[in-house]
Amino acid sequence: MRKVALVTGAALGLGRAIVEDLIGDHDVAATWLTTPPDALPKEVLAVQADLTDQVDCDRVVAAVIDRFGRLDVIVNNAGAVVPSELDQFDVAAVQDMFHINVLAAQSLLVAALPQMSEGSAIVNISSVNATLPPVGAALYGASKAAVNLWTRGMAKELGGRGIRVNAVAPGAVNDPEAPRSETLASAFIDDTALGRMATPKDIARAVRFLASDDAVFITGEILTVSGGYRL
Repeated sequence: MRKVALVTGAALGLGRAIVEDLIGDHDVAATWLTTPPDALPKEVLAVQADLTDQVDCDRVVAAVIDRFGRLDVIVNNAGAVVPSELDQFDVAAVQDMFHINVLAAQSLLVAALPQMSEGSAIVNISSVNATLPPVGAALYGASKAAVNLWTRGMAKELGGRGIRVNAVAPGAVNDPEAPRSETLASAFIDDTALGRMATPKDIARAVRFLASDDAVFITGEILTVSGGYRL
């Protein structure tokens, strides 16, 4: 039987790459908020949702169960990056970032847990910035550090149910839909042992591994996928 995966924030970029990687042997649902998911495979159940709203989280899970009858994998990819320079600090924007980066995963889990059984898996998208805080965006790094701690906490809480919880922490990703400046890209490459930035597919493969039965005895781990960034 095909497993069912729900990928959040999946209309573009990394989320879409994760969907495209899973769709071959999973039934896949994907959430989106503002960007219409025109480029997603037609087999994907696409649900517009604001995951900072518990009602929307409940609605997403209900839609998945209505279509596929089960839910085996959640990939918490939806997120935001907000700068937090001291001279331009926007409290409301940072609060919104923490809500989507951290609290939304908990809200979705609350909605989904009654539908998840032994052997299910949750994969969170973290960042190397959880331990390497970026200048001018330290609170983004703090939100991803919170994701890491939540990952380990949920692994302890859900282990008795046979549900695994892990995270992937990408380094710099070369997303053609959101290209970095040549100067910034060169700086990342110079600091990366493998001499290039990651592609979205590189990260998607790591997500697939942690979601799969190949990782059946791995939980509470943060898998860094950075090509050796800042070794």
